Amino acid sequence: MNFLRKIPYTLIMFFTSCFGKGEIQSKPPETTLITMQGSIYDFKVKSIEGKEIDFAQYKGKKILIVNTASECGYTPQYEDLQKLHQLHGDKVVILGFPCNDFGGQEPGAEKEIQSFCQKNYGVTFQLFEKVHVKGKDAAPIYQWLSDKSKNGWNDAAPSWNFCKYLINEKGELVKFFSSGTKPTSKEMLEAIGAK
Repeated sequence: MNFLRKIPYTLIMFFTSCFGKGEIQSKPPETTLITMQGSIYDFKVKSIEGKEIDFAQYKGKKILIVNTASECGYTPQYEDLQKLHQLHGDKVVILGFPCNDFGGQEPGAEKEIQSFCQKNYGVTFQLFEKVHVKGKDAAPIYQWLSDKSKNGWNDAAPSWNFCKYLINEKGELVKFFSSGTKPTSKEMLEAIGAK
């Protein structure tokens, strides 16, 4: 069954690598922005270990928020996220949100997810409890990330696993990267100021 889940997404990855790196949306000029409601720093979210994480601790840092899954064709991006964390953790904080919204590709409980990530990819960046990232059941942080009336400009919700949202040091959402953009890509490294 797991094998069958991966087949269509392996094809997606193949076509993405052949025909482009994926969609990237950037914050528009100041004149087209809507006033933000709330701040990314207002959120308090439970970690994968069940501890409350106050996002106020990330003030003054870039943040990369990623919805993850363990049985997806994009799952190897965990390795790239960990590499980004190890090499450029001084430039960006990586926050992973496991999600089962796309193809049932994250069926496990938190302990299973954490074990999988550590065993297979050596993940040490911050992971959170499994959430929904789209629709009416989306976690509040994903509602903020994908509603321009809240974040100031972006309406793009994750279209698949491993979509990425980049927040700048002022707490503003500045970029959305679709699944096809690798965490170690030139575009990502430039966006976080690592190149």
